[in-house]
Amino acid sequence: MATSKTKLKDLLKKLEQIVNWFDEQEEADVEMGLEKVREGAALIKESRKQLKSLENEFEKVKIEFEETEDECSPKEENDDDNEPDKVSF
Repeated sequence: MATSKTKLKDLLKKLEQIVNWFDEQEEADVEMGLEKVREGAALIKESRKQLKSLENEFEKVKIEFEETEDECSPKEENDDDNEPDKVSF
């Protein structure tokens, strides 16, 4: 079955194979169909775990990027009166 080392791409390919198997059946093989449904459910569960893990990694990268961006951007001076600077002519 699916291991934690199985890539998401491979899991999705296996799910597609299961869907194709159902599409190709002319007669219902209930026992085999049930086995395919169980296999598909396990693949979906593993896919969701991997998607969540990838989402968490993307969030970490986003946070690191934002922190780096904040460090690189020029700091604005704080005006006590919070009013825009007035320009006189």
